[in-house]
Amino acid sequence: MHGFEELATGKEHIALTLGALDDPDPMLARTHSECLTGDALYSMRCDCGYQLEEALRSIAREGRGILLYLRQEGRGIGLLNKIRAYNLQDQGADTVEANERLGFAADLRDYTMCRDMLGHLGIRSLKLMTNNPKKVMALEALGIEIAERVSIQVGRNPHNEHYLDTKQAKLGHWLETHQDDDPGL
Repeated sequence: MHGFEELATGKEHIALTLGALDDPDPMLARTHSECLTGDALYSMRCDCGYQLEEALRSIAREGRGILLYLRQEGRGIGLLNKIRAYNLQDQGADTVEANERLGFAADLRDYTMCRDMLGHLGIRSLKLMTNNPKKVMALEALGIEIAERVSIQVGRNPHNEHYLDTKQAKLGHWLETHQDDDPGL
């Protein structure tokens, strides 16, 4: 575990690594934004916790990899605003509309810290586990080489189906519309 602090914001992030960092081959990686409700409280409203667990399993199977855990709760709006957004979702708004009604953009995450974290660790090329095309573009714009994108579609269930469909339709995520995932992974 490697700890990092953003000097401008004071936010603390971690990188979990497994295996050799100095290997020049692309490293299996996930940049994962904090989701207390999904990662720690096992919420079925999103796919975050499922993706975190699958990423860690994939890295373990590979024997080499990195998880960048970024403190960007609720796509950057923070935990309390995420709870407010959940309330709006319970009233019929989708995940994007809820953020916008609260006065935020659909996605406020910033991946600049990833460049610093990877640079410090000497990692130059990634096989990135993500379904988010904007994350790929943001990392590449920072000079991070994405050698391969690895799909990570897990945890679809009746409680998050609308959420995932919205991410696909409004945020452009690469997702299959219907899949037979076991949310109990």
